[in-house]
Amino acid sequence: MDTSLFRWKRLLQLSVSLLWLIVATMPTTAQEQRYGPCPCQPRGTLFQWSYGTSFSGGPDLDAPLVTDRPDFTEASSTVGVGVAQLEFGYTYAFDNDGTDQTIGHSYPEPLLRAGILADWLELRVAWNYATDQINSVRLSGSEDLYLGFKIGLTPQEGLLPEMALIPQMTVPVGADAFTADEVLPGLNWIYGWQVNDFLSTAASTQFNRAVDETTTSAYTEWAQSWTFAYSLTDRLGAYTEWFAFFPHSADTAKPENYFNGGFTVLLSDNVQWDIRAGLGLNDAADDYFAGTGLSIRFQ
Repeated sequence: MDTSLFRWKRLLQLSVSLLWLIVATMPTTAQEQRYGPCPCQPRGTLFQWSYGTSFSGGPDLDAPLVTDRPDFTEASSTVGVGVAQLEFGYTYAFDNDGTDQTIGHSYPEPLLRAGILADWLELRVAWNYATDQINSVRLSGSEDLYLGFKIGLTPQEGLLPEMALIPQMTVPVGADAFTADEVLPGLNWIYGWQVNDFLSTAASTQFNRAVDETTTSAYTEWAQSWTFAYSLTDRLGAYTEWFAFFPHSADTAKPENYFNGGFTVLLSDNVQWDIRAGLGLNDAADDYFAGTGLSIRFQ
């Protein structure tokens, strides 16, 4: 058996076992609770930086929705138990490497986030349809299915960040031109800080199994991002962000660096519209991209 594939299978098994262990060991009675709130006050995050008589953090359903889009960095909070949030959009991308010109269209980019079992646990399902035109050749079809869980780990406490962890994978159900033909598991760690009423910042560190587009050999792809969000008014927000991909042991894939920014507009506490644009910072990256989207919270 391919040793790298065996390691990824073990990682997936460990992620599922960790999730089962977390749910199975949740306190169910007052006698089992040795810290934190009473059963009538559910915890918003799985852990706290320091424990007292109450738990802080977690989703605030009286506040406007918090979305994963439009930046690359996911939100470090969950949507809340019993809440569903649908985020979708469109992205245009262009790249000319001197030999080939590629124009990409990505839509409708739907991500369904559903709070299950507890405020700190979120089920995530995503799917997409893509069209790539490489010179005169046009390829269209669905991409592989994305599945994951977001676990709200901690709230922010002073300099200690709000954190979340996402065990995730893609399942090979896409069209021939876009499928990886195998399950690609990964793990995403998100951490963020609310600096003041105007500024917040967050970052993500993740690794995922990937397939080289030229040789179809598997490798590990690391990704890192850092974003700054600005509250311009009660309804208008903006962000700037850097993100990058770092292939490890890939045959032909090269590191890619990007810078992007955009605006968000709250149409109501449960509906947000966004627009964004970005540039590639090195030769291996796409030259530029732009997109727009909508997010709706159901509670």
